[in-house]
Amino acid sequence: MKRKAAEDLVEESSKKRAPVNGNGSTHFRENLLQQAEDYHEKYITSKPYQHGVIQNLLEPQLLRKVRFEIQGNLSFTPKETDIYKIHQSGDLANLDGLDDSSLKLLPSLLTLRDALYSPAFRRFLSTVTGSGPLSGRKTDMAINIYSPGCHLLCHDDVIGSRRVSYILYLTDPDRPWKPEWGGALRLYPTVVHKDKDEKEFKVPSPDSSVSIPPAFNQLSFFAVQPGESFHDVEEVYASQAGSDHDDGEARVRMAISGWYHIPQEGEDGYVEGLEESLAERSSLQQLQGSGEQHDRPFPAIRSYDITNDLAERSAINEKLLPDQSRDEGPLSEGDLDFLLKYIAPTYLTPDTLESISDTFSDECSICLEKFLSQKFSASLKDDLIKQESKNLPSRTEDIEDSTPWQVARPPHKHRFLYQQASDVQSAAHYIDSPLQEFINTLLPSEAFRKWLQLATGLTLSSHNLLVRRFRRGKDYTLATGYNKDESQLEVILAITPSPGWGEDDYSVADEAATASEQPASTATDPCKQPPEVENSSSEEPGFGGYIAYMVGDDAEDKSDDGKSADGVEVPLDMSTGARASKPSVQKRKPDKADPAVYKATTEDEDDGVLFSMPAGWNSLGMVLRDRGVMRFVKYVNQQAKGDRWDVLGEFGVIPNDEDGCTGDEAEAQGTSYPDLNNEHEESETEIESSDEE
Repeated sequence: MKRKAAEDLVEESSKKRAPVNGNGSTHFRENLLQQAEDYHEKYITSKPYQHGVIQNLLEPQLLRKVRFEIQGNLSFTPKETDIYKIHQSGDLANLDGLDDSSLKLLPSLLTLRDALYSPAFRRFLSTVTGSGPLSGRKTDMAINIYSPGCHLLCHDDVIGSRRVSYILYLTDPDRPWKPEWGGALRLYPTVVHKDKDEKEFKVPSPDSSVSIPPAFNQLSFFAVQPGESFHDVEEVYASQAGSDHDDGEARVRMAISGWYHIPQEGEDGYVEGLEESLAERSSLQQLQGSGEQHDRPFPAIRSYDITNDLAERSAINEKLLPDQSRDEGPLSEGDLDFLLKYIAPTYLTPDTLESISDTFSDECSICLEKFLSQKFSASLKDDLIKQESKNLPSRTEDIEDSTPWQVARPPHKHRFLYQQASDVQSAAHYIDSPLQEFINTLLPSEAFRKWLQLATGLTLSSHNLLVRRFRRGKDYTLATGYNKDESQLEVILAITPSPGWGEDDYSVADEAATASEQPASTATDPCKQPPEVENSSSEEPGFGGYIAYMVGDDAEDKSDDGKSADGVEVPLDMSTGARASKPSVQKRKPDKADPAVYKATTEDEDDGVLFSMPAGWNSLGMVLRDRGVMRFVKYVNQQAKGDRWDVLGEFGVIPNDEDGCTGDEAEAQGTSYPDLNNEHEESETEIESSDEE
């Protein structure tokens, strides 16, 4: 994503020029530039990779003037992608394009930029890092402001001709930054692996090992190294409610961040073809393919057509899955008896299933609220609340050694806690937990497979099942494209037990009280786009945690694994939490020329969001995902009331003769169910009576 210059300062026709080639040394701390060798010794021994920190870099009075000019004369644009949330200025290289009246407002900022890119300081930084010559012509810097809730997730900065990354902090000089406020630059160690050809490559560990808190007039920097210089910016944490200290205004992490690039043509040190060579080494291309074998979780895909499960699982299923039919026809009475334990009766009636199928056929996605049966929903929620009340270790190795959870990795792709469906050896213990019962009993069952096929009109061949827990202040998944030719049905059950995620909060008791009053015709209404938000620029922070499916970027902006180089931009109403009040889908049809590309059907639906669903309780989303469609779960804010939970099912789809989503499959299979409204009247009556209790 290109940075936008502040509209009130930069003319579109402005042109860049190189900074003034003065000495620049007069603005730095006395004798600093003569200490390059001393800083170099510290730099080369630093861990987890080489980096440097310089305190009191410049004259404090100069930076105070810079802060004053920024606060009084620059505007900032709130911006959010899957990888960051910040307030961003224009590119400061464009300062040269300003008219005289604008330049008069920013003299200290212009002086600072010219000092940072002066020959004297570039030589100093080149000596400290051993990076080689640095360009004075290609400047690349911007002012970023992190207010509470802002963050930047794990990445390695390797794009184009970047050679050295830096951050110069402009925090409040009169109110020193406290480490507990967050906002630290965190560095990640890497683990060396070998691919099938015995070539070594590095993968970042899920936990950072070095944390560098902000401080006024502090410069942090490191050489950009493909596949190694992984770092993030810790979330800036909001003040706790009821705090005695009003430090909200001080918790503003203002910094100038940018890069020094390799010399450009005509500069000393220019090497023809070097920029292209560096681009080829970019980790956006390097850490894919062979490296994916070390990603976690590794898919545990199981086919439905395996002849008889192993005896140990079959013995368990005889107790849990009585009288289920394995034929491909409509739901049998045994199927319905089984499904009623887990699924609300509304979603098992023929009329409701037909309505679901029609909607899915039109939109390729749907969201069903209050999906679980009341009894199972209540037991599952109690189980999750108990689990969340127990403190988890903070480090990955401790979590994996002492709990059933594993940690997803590498962090430049995703990080969250997960459990997969049990293998045969451990299957005997899963019935003790409602969560494990759900993922090991309902989701892989033939009855649920048939229900999904009737609801979507698709023919399913396999499943990959995962329970995910996103810890607040830690976890996320970055946008990644789906790169298979065959479409995949993805089912997401939102089971976040804590309130306050933007949806209309309701308890299990409220759910029970309204379930019997909800007619089938409204139970399957498609998830609507929320109404226009009058104050979409509100500073009221969302907690994140929503899942989004978006149109992929143009091919030139992506790596081969579908990841955007600069993140997938999030519409403002999603970033502020406004859209999180309801799940949303964008009506779409596959483009016959390219099934991977979806177009918005109206001018109101041009933000690229195909489907989104907030964290919440007891909602089921279903999405047919085609090649190129990107998916991510937004970072969960520390201020959230609890962790974000879901169950993700990825189901293989056997292609039909017809293109796109179609509900004809359900008609072909027939809908002659047993009379659910009569034969299961007793079950529904029991539920209704328990509702009244």
